[in-house]
Amino acid sequence: MEKNTNTQKRLLVIDDEENMRHMLNAMLKKFGYIVDTAADGFEGLIMVDSTQYDFILCDIKMPKMNGIEFLKKVRNKISATIIMMSAYGTMDTAIEAMKEGAYDYISKPFKADEVFLSLKKAEERERLKRENRFLRQEIEKIEGRYSFGNMIAKSKIMESVFTLSAKAAQYNTTVLIVGESGTGKELIARGIHFGGSRSKKPLVPVNCGGIPENLLESELFGYKKGAFTGADRDKKGLFEEADSGTIFLDEIGDLPISLQVKILRVLQENEIRPIGDSKTKKIDVRVISATSKNLEEEIKTPAFRQDLYYRLNVLTVKIPPLRERAEDIPLLCDHFINALNIKLNNNIKGISPSAMSLLLEYEWPGNVRELENIIERAVVLAEQPILIPDNFPPELANKKANIKDNDIEGYSIKAAHIDVEKKLIQKALEATNGNRTKASQLLEISHPSLLSKMKVYDIKL
Repeated sequence: MEKNTNTQKRLLVIDDEENMRHMLNAMLKKFGYIVDTAADGFEGLIMVDSTQYDFILCDIKMPKMNGIEFLKKVRNKISATIIMMSAYGTMDTAIEAMKEGAYDYISKPFKADEVFLSLKKAEERERLKRENRFLRQEIEKIEGRYSFGNMIAKSKIMESVFTLSAKAAQYNTTVLIVGESGTGKELIARGIHFGGSRSKKPLVPVNCGGIPENLLESELFGYKKGAFTGADRDKKGLFEEADSGTIFLDEIGDLPISLQVKILRVLQENEIRPIGDSKTKKIDVRVISATSKNLEEEIKTPAFRQDLYYRLNVLTVKIPPLRERAEDIPLLCDHFINALNIKLNNNIKGISPSAMSLLLEYEWPGNVRELENIIERAVVLAEQPILIPDNFPPELANKKANIKDNDIEGYSIKAAHIDVEKKLIQKALEATNGNRTKASQLLEISHPSLLSKMKVYDIKL
């Protein structure tokens, strides 16, 4: 698609009346626009496929393809602001056009000033939208908060994950998402799907480890009537259900070796064969897969095919475990508490410093999913608006600051105390993104005391 790099706005006029096209062309060029014209909606479709327009003026009543049909076909494909025109319009027509995505509606005959004013209003709206997007991005930077789909974080490592995922969403390439259980692999997959060109098409999730092996093939590829006992009708498989959309193969590392060959064929040939059918079917499906296993190690054994791994691993998104990004924990806690307040009609205000200290020290083997469950448990048990240590499971306290023998050199209690204190201060400062007031609250010491210890231990932000 040709992009408009000129500072002038490019505009497309679609109208079946040659005189109207000529008049608008001459008038809009005087206003400083670059103008193209089309005689009907079908011709307009061809033009928007090759050129990026800022605005489109489109008549409603036209042969071959009318304005409403054109609007329905392009509304999710282009970013241009569309203004509809008609000499036969009614209020119902205008409302229908707005519902289908038109920005404005002008009744014919109209004066030049009406067209110019409508375009200037549209330009102002676009300017305000750009400013709002910019301000939201700046606010998120100031707050140290990043988001992708339904995931939020503030750590730099997750910012990189979100940036890569956003790029992946713009293409139809195969994506492999790697991460421990509970890190949010499906949320990333959903973000990639709904952030891309297939967002209006189906997203079909499949848990490869949750379906019995003897049923998995028929679930994935479908079957023909009579293919086996009990097959009393034709049944579509999940790949066919996802046609033109995305299939998400979760825990692909658990896929039986017998089915790995068939998945590989889908990726190579873009076709499937239902059980009992002699013919193959062409499909257009984007494949996103995820695993908590180390597939690089799995392919060294007979458990996973090397050729399938390379087909899946076109672009890899690695999600770090929660224990490696403790600075995200306070933000995630706030998010879960706000959602639970709505769900449970509660009014929890936050988490006490001592309770937050427990959460920051815990290893989180179940990652974000475990954190969400523990926060929900605490909200249910809470009798005060602030969550306290008693609201959380006892294993959190048992695993806080768990020091192993080989972490300590020598036998000096004094030296060990200094080492642990320094590490806790550094961890608190990392978790609060360098906010010394919040860090002192987590450490349960005064702000002046924290500053003094930072000076003693030569801790710099």
